[in-house]
Amino acid sequence: MTRTVLLTDYAWPDDKVERQTIEGAGFSLVSGPAKPAPAAEIEALAAQHQPDAILTCWAEVSATAIAASPALKIVARLGVGLDNIAVDAATERGIWVTNVPDYCVAEVSDHAVGFAIAWARGLIHFDREVRSGRWDPASANLRRLSELTCGIAGFGRIGRATAAKMQALGCRVLAHDPYTSNAPDNIELVDFETLLASSDIVVIHTPLSPSTHHLINRDAISKMRRGSLLINVSRGGVVDTAAVIEGLASGILSGVGLDVLEDEPRIPPELIAHPGAMITPHVAFSSDASLIELRRRAAEEVVRVLSGEMPEQPRNSPRR
Repeated sequence: MTRTVLLTDYAWPDDKVERQTIEGAGFSLVSGPAKPAPAAEIEALAAQHQPDAILTCWAEVSATAIAASPALKIVARLGVGLDNIAVDAATERGIWVTNVPDYCVAEVSDHAVGFAIAWARGLIHFDREVRSGRWDPASANLRRLSELTCGIAGFGRIGRATAAKMQALGCRVLAHDPYTSNAPDNIELVDFETLLASSDIVVIHTPLSPSTHHLINRDAISKMRRGSLLINVSRGGVVDTAAVIEGLASGILSGVGLDVLEDEPRIPPELIAHPGAMITPHVAFSSDASLIELRRRAAEEVVRVLSGEMPEQPRNSPRR
């Protein structure tokens, strides 16, 4: 009997890369809706198709979905974060959970640096002004990046890439990560409160977990430098959106660069209306090259496991 792979959702126009990889290995691919369906619909798809593997992008793969197919061997994330997968449930059932942790390091760090440059040089602000019919160079209140301090919360692959790029622009760079005890030359590892108080630009690169949910909240923002910039290119739930709106209104934050929101795609009108808010629709990971790499590598993990091999990027240790 041909083994079945369920693709729950995908954030690109088609499933050609996944299908080519899966079917090229002799397996069958069943694709769900492109946009992520509610958890109950994913559970129903798993019960209907009894997959041997699940590929998922944004859709929630719950413990119920995992339990729906006794044949299930792997849940492979088309991305980095695992907050949409019931990892513990998979582990208990002897099912691998994998991701592609390094496919978009360049893109996400570029996005963070892009937000920083746009804020420091007023790129988005003045573009909006000119399009509105205002030509007022005398109103410029711009910044020299090489005189600023950038604090990076989360110092993994992407955080380190962002640090190197901000250093190349002349910034002093601070970093905080409870799981990191070493850093490259000229990057200072500090505690979180020191990072907040000492940085003109704070970049969030932490994964979403119970310990990082609302890491940036009212208290954290109150400790930041007045007029600073907050950038989040990690997960929406790491930042309390209501606290950000208050921080902008108070002037503690002069700007935010948000690629992710905790209730996306819903954006509070107060955030949309604020001239210091730069918002992109969860695309920091995306480029032509990164998407092809992501899709191919995630599907290849499925092929490995269904072929009896070990995955290259396991995120758990299944109980067997």
